[in-house]
Amino acid sequence: MRKQSFSLCAAIDIGSNTIRVVVAKCVPDGLDILEADEKLVRIGESVNATGSISQHKLDETISILHQYLALAKKHSAHPILAVATEAIRKASNKDEFLATIKRETDLSVNIISGDIEAILTFYGATYEMVQEDSVSGRVGVMDLGGGSTELVLAKQMQINWQTSLPIGSGWLHDRYLEPNPPTIADIATAHTFLQTYLAHLNIKRIPPLLIATGGSANSLLLLAQRAFRLDSSQSELTLDDLLRCEGLLCALPAEEIAHRYQLEAKRARILIAGVLITRAIMERFQLHTIRISSHGIREGVLLAYSRHGEQWLEHIQKREPSAPEKKSPYDEEFVQSGRRLLQERAKKMLAWHTDVLKHEDIEAVHKMRVASRRLRAVLDAYESICDPKPFKKIYRRVKDMADILGMARDTDVMIAHLREQREQSADAEKISINWLIKRLEDYRAQHQVELERALHALDEDTWLRQIDACLPEGGFRNGKS
Repeated sequence: MRKQSFSLCAAIDIGSNTIRVVVAKCVPDGLDILEADEKLVRIGESVNATGSISQHKLDETISILHQYLALAKKHSAHPILAVATEAIRKASNKDEFLATIKRETDLSVNIISGDIEAILTFYGATYEMVQEDSVSGRVGVMDLGGGSTELVLAKQMQINWQTSLPIGSGWLHDRYLEPNPPTIADIATAHTFLQTYLAHLNIKRIPPLLIATGGSANSLLLLAQRAFRLDSSQSELTLDDLLRCEGLLCALPAEEIAHRYQLEAKRARILIAGVLITRAIMERFQLHTIRISSHGIREGVLLAYSRHGEQWLEHIQKREPSAPEKKSPYDEEFVQSGRRLLQERAKKMLAWHTDVLKHEDIEAVHKMRVASRRLRAVLDAYESICDPKPFKKIYRRVKDMADILGMARDTDVMIAHLREQREQSADAEKISINWLIKRLEDYRAQHQVELERALHALDEDTWLRQIDACLPEGGFRNGKS
């Protein structure tokens, strides 16, 4: 760092997955980082489940913030700047969350928008390259967070496009990938969502250099280095590296991944989601390699403060001259493709209606369940432009149907497995196996009544009209169709 006056500051980022701190000597064009730390809390997990931040997550956050404040005090850092991102933006009790933090720690936390998050992440992820004068032409930054993914594009280090996508590794895991490890069907459903969601992003082309930051991106780099013996100084990942990571994460439970490769178990659980999002973006924009950066929003906050002083956030919110006006992340075909895909997926689900009612082929139940989950994935992809009232109604019905089909399918699989086991068992064991099969068959017969009731209530014409109502012609934004 060049000799010039500096500020000694700290920045804390309360993210959907992780809470991080960095303490640094700051000048407008660079940082001298003295200390950094991070803790995986997964605030987004409770928000995804209930819509609010749980008491347990709040208590854990307060405890970590006390540790980080002590760390900042050790270095005499002032001010201590704190921001919160997607999970807190979405939480129904965010005001109470921030008020409790203020009361317990005297720390003021700013909830920032996805656009501001994108700009600050760009500053943080690229500042070392600016210092080294190692970047020219077009560059992109992707911040893969727990609840959102920010994309920023720049030319000659001037931002010319940005967006914040409401998908992240924690969100995708909680929505589709909870089994440990996830099943092939889980992976396929997550792929369906990502391919649908990313297909119509309004980006003509991505820069040849894409820098990925965030906890999942950095953990994937560590996994690839340790599992596949990549050079520890390497900061790039290829698409082949990601595919190998995906295979590993699909084959082994998260606890074994964590033990073998010295990763945090909670982080290992959501890494498969990080792989899938990163891979989908690379494939969408035909990138073979990405560069990983350990820096992001925290460093961006410190740089912004160093440049603008106490009014740093106001300056970013007003948009610097180099920053773009907000643009829609979707192209004009997004609404029409949504209407078409929703109808197609709904009809594929309905196609198994009669076969499931016959109760003759257990594979029909499985196929209708898969179709219902893929319909849900498409609904997730187009939620942002759907009419909320009919969307919530149809989304709940699809989820309920998938759950009912899932219970039937799981019971059928257990019965089939026990029948196979019975064929290879001694006579004494067959008595207990027969008893268990009979109990499961009785349960399955009772559940069939519930399944048939749900299917008889599924009128095809009404169902398709309800699907259409979710996404009117022209889409539905800001309460207007």
